Amino acid sequence: MPSVKKTVSIEPLPRYIMPDASVPAYDEIMEQLQEYHRSLIGSSYFYIRTEHDRTTLCRIVPGAGKLFFHEIVDHEKHGISEDDLEEAVSLGEGSFTTQGYYPLSAHIETKLRVLLDYP
Repeated sequence: MPSVKKTVSIEPLPRYIMPDASVPAYDEIMEQLQEYHRSLIGSSYFYIRTEHDRTTLCRIVPGAGKLFFHEIVDHEKHGISEDDLEEAVSLGEGSFTTQGYYPLSAHIETKLRVLLDYP
């Protein structure tokens, strides 16, 4: 019986990271996200980030005071394709003042609201 062998090794993405000096000020990002009603789904703010030719769906889970978590979301588990992300980047060009950060498109917002059950 033939067997399948995995030949590609992919490093898992960190689920939660604490903000540090490697990313812009989260206060600035949160301020911009709050201007877009699409960004708030449930109690989390979602946005798209591009860095080094890589596009990721991210969310910030605010907490009490300034404590919050930043999560890199596995977009494929939420039915969001690479094409969906690229379209959102092209539609959101120039929306945020922080370079490399983009708001959700209406299409991605709809998918997340349906899948996360937040109408």
